[in-house]
Amino acid sequence: MWPILLMCHVLNVSTSGFYDFRGREPGVRAQRREQIKRDVQQVYDEHHGIYGSWKIADVMRQRDDLASACRNTVALAMRELGLKSRVCKTFKPTTTPADPGKRPAENVLQQNFQADRPNHKWVTDITYIDTDAGWVYLAAVMDCFSRKVVGWSINDSRVTEWVSDALRNAIEKRRPDIQNNELLPHSDRGCQYTSDAYQQTLRTLGITCSMSRTGCCYDTPGGAAMERFFWSLKQEWTNHHTYVDLTDARSSVFQYIELFYNRKRIHQTLGYMTPEQYETQHPREQAKAVHAPETKVA
Repeated sequence: MWPILLMCHVLNVSTSGFYDFRGREPGVRAQRREQIKRDVQQVYDEHHGIYGSWKIADVMRQRDDLASACRNTVALAMRELGLKSRVCKTFKPTTTPADPGKRPAENVLQQNFQADRPNHKWVTDITYIDTDAGWVYLAAVMDCFSRKVVGWSINDSRVTEWVSDALRNAIEKRRPDIQNNELLPHSDRGCQYTSDAYQQTLRTLGITCSMSRTGCCYDTPGGAAMERFFWSLKQEWTNHHTYVDLTDARSSVFQYIELFYNRKRIHQTLGYMTPEQYETQHPREQAKAVHAPETKVA
């Protein structure tokens, strides 16, 4: 290492000035940069490394306990900290296979997935999750109004009852107005949804369902929400965990859906609000959902 006196001489800096610089407190701008970096790291950790610079900047803007910074400043801080969203960008929707021996329901929605109130239009679909004990199967129900996952069921067998369990779970939680035909659940023509068991559940509950034609259940922004949710579930969560069995997977899916996705994960399509926040921003519609007549679940 070179002597301080020699380096100061070469750089034409006084030794007193050098030592004064070393003992000086960081300036306002330097302190702000460090605060932003700390807050970026905090938001990144709180959201499991899922958020990129856009969402981190929006979270910081909304919270009073964090410094506010533009997206470019947040992106710079993330580069300096070596942070990067662990979510890859590739997204390819898929559909479930149809049973040619079953007659599907009519496409009542006609690709209109926009809902102006909760418990009016639901979409439902299934996906698969790998465990050490084999595949497990997740069926989920989403409210088109708020993108909230209102019901779900997971099983290690593809018996068709598990998709009915997801629907019953949603109805028990939300208590929609079925008697006045306010609720319309929509799915593709997958064999699980055209099965006798699922159709019998609908008839028992007095629900009319809607089904899209083969291969195009999710070709609009609203309808793509369910497939987008499954993509987020895997890219943000399950792909980063190893599950022993069904019980282990069920516990992890519960944490993602009930504790993170519905309550903490902000959505660009909802104006950077969570599904629960979005519903509370519409008190009239929410009151209607909460006080709807109780529905008997078979």
